[in-house]
Amino acid sequence: MEIAVLITAFITLFVVIDPIGLAPLFVALTNGMTAAERRAIAIRACITGAGILTIFAFFGEAVLGGIGIGMPAFRISGGILLFLTALDMLFDRRSKRRQDSSEAETPNDDPSIFPIAMPLIAGPGAMATMILLAGQGSGTLDTFIFVGVMLAVVGCVFTLFLLASPLEQMLGQTGTNVVTRLLGMLLAALSVQFVLDGLVPFIHGL
Repeated sequence: MEIAVLITAFITLFVVIDPIGLAPLFVALTNGMTAAERRAIAIRACITGAGILTIFAFFGEAVLGGIGIGMPAFRISGGILLFLTALDMLFDRRSKRRQDSSEAETPNDDPSIFPIAMPLIAGPGAMATMILLAGQGSGTLDTFIFVGVMLAVVGCVFTLFLLASPLEQMLGQTGTNVVTRLLGMLLAALSVQFVLDGLVPFIHGL
């Protein structure tokens, strides 16, 4: 597998999962907890999120085939979904929804499974991306490689969760907004590429 494909997969998953955007939300969801409690929640959330995305990488396409949806159609719909995610990032709508999710939690709740693992880490966009990436591979080995890329991104999420407080202070609100919008622009371009890849089989069939 080419290095460029792996880099593209990493960037796509990094932008969709958005570890930088999740860090301040993790702080909000774990407000008042000790460092040990935050670490335990981060571990549970990342393991659960990675497990969900792994399942979608290996079995997502089979589920689609069972209900009569082909990969070209899913690439197009997945690209549209990613584009909508990019718009949310560019116009800061996703942060508002995530903040609403964090405000719905009480201090005594364990937010590791919901909302951190799902839908913040393993959200619809990330699930669609794993299916799309697995569909681009040529076999099980490639799927394992893409899962490894996903685990690297989730590793970034875990690291930023542990560094969330100092990172938030370092970037500030303005820095976080700038990074989020830059990632949104990149995701918009990648989502268009997914749509174009999905259209190729239809164009060739004409």
